Amino acid sequence: MAESLIDIKRRIASTKNTEQITSAMQMVSGAKLIKLERKSQNYQVYAQKIREIVTHLAANKVLELAAMRQHAQTKTGTTVEDVLSLNNLLVERPVKKTGYLVITSDRGLVGGYNSNILRSVMDILDDHKDPKEHVVMAIGGTGADFFKARDVQLAYEYRGVSDMPTFNEVREIVKTMVTMFDDGVFDELYVCYNHHVNSLSSAFRAEKMLPITDLDTDQVQNSEATEYLADPSVDAALNAILPQYAESLIFGAIMDAKTAEHASSMTAMKSATDNANGMIRDLSIKLNRARQAQITTEITEIVGGAAALE
Repeated sequence: MAESLIDIKRRIASTKNTEQITSAMQMVSGAKLIKLERKSQNYQVYAQKIREIVTHLAANKVLELAAMRQHAQTKTGTTVEDVLSLNNLLVERPVKKTGYLVITSDRGLVGGYNSNILRSVMDILDDHKDPKEHVVMAIGGTGADFFKARDVQLAYEYRGVSDMPTFNEVREIVKTMVTMFDDGVFDELYVCYNHHVNSLSSAFRAEKMLPITDLDTDQVQNSEATEYLADPSVDAALNAILPQYAESLIFGAIMDAKTAEHASSMTAMKSATDNANGMIRDLSIKLNRARQAQITTEITEIVGGAAALE
């Protein structure tokens, strides 16, 4: 009975230590989540403004592109690319390879955050009959190790994104993606990540980032839009702004994924803390019962010994 009491006390002490650690990790993740949510909201102001500028500048170029395509089709041996000076980030081309940039965490203790992403990505890759039809890039050690263990060749790998990512930190990632698209490594790029819905839930997303085809230029053309003065030309302005816009899309996805990671970590640590508290309560009850049983046994032995002396 004495050894049983000692074992229970050791388990209680060990569980209390674990509860203190998970509780601290929950508070840290909660603080990072609040800070990153605020940062994401501020970033959306910039993202919305640069999207507005790109949309307005591209509205007239879309009409010019259609005219160029029609003109090119009337001349043998002439293609749109021969007469188009617009940055090719806006131009859709025949898709021979699809790029998937998969964003996961570098650490564990984030609940089902990584498993949800990787399971969904593998379902997407299984739809490709030929492995040569897709190119996989990984941000985060968990995803990189997962794909390597399954013999999925990675065209790009990046580890160590900080908990509070900055654009200067991930500049290498976003510029590499744009460069790979320009060089024809892939013909379209999808960023796969968990979108932050709220503190308790997230949703998998596979968003098409390149080429940029979701600009609502029709609405701009049909409205009295603000006129922009471009110097030296609209083409030059678009060639400078479009890569920045593409980079902003990828950076926004990274921040969104990190926000979802902190939310998942906070939820997982809260569940672990609650489970630890529940285990401590159960062990405390078990300890009290063991003590009562021990006291009852000792009293019974004393009474039995006294009765034997009479």
